[in-house]
Amino acid sequence: MNSTTLWSSQDVQYCFEFVNNSCPKNLRSPISFFVMYLFMVGTILLTSCGNMFVIISILHFKQLHSPTNILICSMATTDFLLSFTVMPYSMARSIDSCWYFGDVFCKVHTCCDIMLCTTSIFHLCFISIDRYYAVCAPLHYMTKITIPVVEIFLLISWSVPFLFAFGLVFSERNIEGIEDYVDSLYCYGFCALIFNKLWGVMASFIAFFLPGTIMVGIYLHIFKVANKHAVQITKIPRASKSGSDSKRNFFSKKESKATKTLSIVMGAFVLCWLPFFVLTITDPYIGFSTPEDLYNAFLWLGYFNSMCNPIIYGLFYPWFRKAFKMIVTGTIFQRDSSAMNLFPANV
Repeated sequence: MNSTTLWSSQDVQYCFEFVNNSCPKNLRSPISFFVMYLFMVGTILLTSCGNMFVIISILHFKQLHSPTNILICSMATTDFLLSFTVMPYSMARSIDSCWYFGDVFCKVHTCCDIMLCTTSIFHLCFISIDRYYAVCAPLHYMTKITIPVVEIFLLISWSVPFLFAFGLVFSERNIEGIEDYVDSLYCYGFCALIFNKLWGVMASFIAFFLPGTIMVGIYLHIFKVANKHAVQITKIPRASKSGSDSKRNFFSKKESKATKTLSIVMGAFVLCWLPFFVLTITDPYIGFSTPEDLYNAFLWLGYFNSMCNPIIYGLFYPWFRKAFKMIVTGTIFQRDSSAMNLFPANV
């Protein structure tokens, strides 16, 4: 693998000093090592803690037991598992270019990485469908988004990525036709996911472009409906200043906040994941010449989306902020705290 941080040849170190055919370690300056370590550890801790707060809030408080929040809780579980079971091992590999945990666990880790990232993206897609009915067809929301429907969403979100990830990696379909290239790269301590031209496109389509296109299309439609509602609200007759004006202001603020939240959701999703999947598609066509550090940077940018999710879907809503405050202060351990009112009077 290419490296831009290797020092002189006499300074080469190996992942396993006393093992033949060991991979060379990626030597870095103390500053770059510290910056990478600080960023990755910070991402892992914030992702883990943020999503754990979301999970505890939804499970503990009865007011948050709704179909929408079941989806958000499941997504938070996905992102928490990613931070706990995948990201620490990816950090060690990204910093040293060494895999210290064996060939079998390399495959298991790769499967979990693909599965959990794809599951998180699928959840985002289904949450956009939930938001579509909430904003664009509110009168039909209660009949369309029911617990059985959410259970189907969850079944698809978990089962399809599981079958896709484990089936692809253990069948080795992703390296058909490029076996000689993969063999030439192998050394003891090597663990990397490599796609041939076909599966570079197919994997990116299944994991990102299909759910992403659905999600972006739905949110663009929600924007149009929200703007239409905002225009209609401004045209409400000013017959009663105390009544119509206050109602107009309330709904105008609500529409503005919803539009702002959706903009951040869509922007964070595209910004975090698009570079990685574009790279996944293009890398086989440029002879796998992508620098290793660039690949890792785009991968961690994708992981970063799992840290953003609890901020976007949790902290933007006042009832989640109140729940988080109660968790931090230990109020949830009081008797009947699960039945406490989390919603402001005007929500």
